[in-house]
Amino acid sequence: MSTPGSKILILLLTSVGLICTAYLISKRMKTHTPLHPAPVIRPAAQAGRFYESDPTLLSQDIDSLLAHHTQTAVEDHLAALIVPHAGHYFSGNVAACAYMSINPKKSYKRIFLIGPSHYEWLNGASVNSEADFYATPLGRVPVDHETACQLEEADSVFRYRAQAHDREHCLEVQLPFLQRRWGGKMPPIVPIIISTNNYMQLQHIAEVLRPYFNDDNLFIISSDFSHYPSYKDAYEVDALTGKAIMSGDVAQLIATLESNDKKGISNLETSACGEFPIITLMLLLNKSYEIKHLLYQNSGDIDHHDPQRVVGYHAFAITRQAGAQASPTGFTLTEEEKGLLKQLARESILSAFDSTVVTCAAQCRQHPTLLQPCGAFVTLTKRGQLRGCIGHFGEDTPLYEMVSEMAKSAAFEDPRFPELRRDELDKIGIEISVLTPRKRIHSLDEFELHRHGIYIRKGYRSGTFLPQVADEVNWTKEEFVGHCSRDKAGLGWDGWKDAELFVYEAIVF
Repeated sequence: MSTPGSKILILLLTSVGLICTAYLISKRMKTHTPLHPAPVIRPAAQAGRFYESDPTLLSQDIDSLLAHHTQTAVEDHLAALIVPHAGHYFSGNVAACAYMSINPKKSYKRIFLIGPSHYEWLNGASVNSEADFYATPLGRVPVDHETACQLEEADSVFRYRAQAHDREHCLEVQLPFLQRRWGGKMPPIVPIIISTNNYMQLQHIAEVLRPYFNDDNLFIISSDFSHYPSYKDAYEVDALTGKAIMSGDVAQLIATLESNDKKGISNLETSACGEFPIITLMLLLNKSYEIKHLLYQNSGDIDHHDPQRVVGYHAFAITRQAGAQASPTGFTLTEEEKGLLKQLARESILSAFDSTVVTCAAQCRQHPTLLQPCGAFVTLTKRGQLRGCIGHFGEDTPLYEMVSEMAKSAAFEDPRFPELRRDELDKIGIEISVLTPRKRIHSLDEFELHRHGIYIRKGYRSGTFLPQVADEVNWTKEEFVGHCSRDKAGLGWDGWKDAELFVYEAIVF
């Protein structure tokens, strides 16, 4: 007969036995669980359709196409390519010309492979953060999974949509060319599909990609051009589109695409199926980049079966000046443009005294860069001492008008100083700071002293310090933001901690 004590002992021993058994089972299960899960491989969905599925035949095809373009200049400072993506039989010759401009000895960290969606509407961008590899008949191409995830974390405009990648051919057809050009040792890719006609969304996408648009990375934009007009119409339409791309002017490209669409050309469905990726690329360019046209053909040049229904193919190479990077705003100012703005500021102040006409305003209007909406600060100094400083972020005002207005405001409306007198004007120095668009930040880790200006906003209160303020004081980042919060926004020293923070950069001259 058992006692209560013995029952308790039996229960304890049973519990210990169950725990030990569970531990052993768990340990055995863990022993048989793979330490590394099987890699996710995006299969070669279009092999045998857009290109050869047999690896030997595919290698021969690619090598033959590349061999036709041995005279193409190899670019040591290649930033981007625009390459067609039809079947290799049709667009392979034009694509090969572009790929021969790559220097296979250059060590890129990654290739941003960017194209349009032919199957899914995204209203944004899909980066394939799921795949570890893309497969082709020539082997596996690694995906830079870490960078893909960083893009998704940077902005909600990037997200993974499997349907955008599963059947899509525009990126896949590029891979065999890259594999053969690099001899099987190509850098990892970041596969991105862009599908949105919202210009603000495209700007967001460009801003997220901007930190990667440098010498470490190669951008490849996948796009065919005119779809289904006659052979003759394709040559005319594609020439206009190509000229707009060569201009480097996003507005001109968009206007050209819209103009082509309104011409009523028979069977013309689009002037460029990759217009959204191309616009994104052009938003990253400035005067430090050169766009080179490499080759044009259309399907009628390859197959004469139906000259009334063809597709156009362009190839472009975009090179950067040594050491140049994408500018923070996608544009730069020439020395002539800076001189015009300086002259404009002085003439604007003088006109308030003498009612004279601001003569250089007409010259400013001849420069597209000065017509772009942009913010600006104008700082006046007298014998090296501040005499007035007023600015505005002005996202809806042309730059030249903003400089004119801020110059007059700095002279006559800065509450810290009396209005400027006519006899002081000859002694006044003028400094102009052209401001880039503001970017929201959520941590001071994203703020770079001496490079960024800070803008703090909470309710109806706001304040800013220009980037160059850091050059005049010996403050830490925390002190820079604290002074701005207290002295400019009126929020107190720690008021920035629960306020909205924005950074921007300045072109100062």
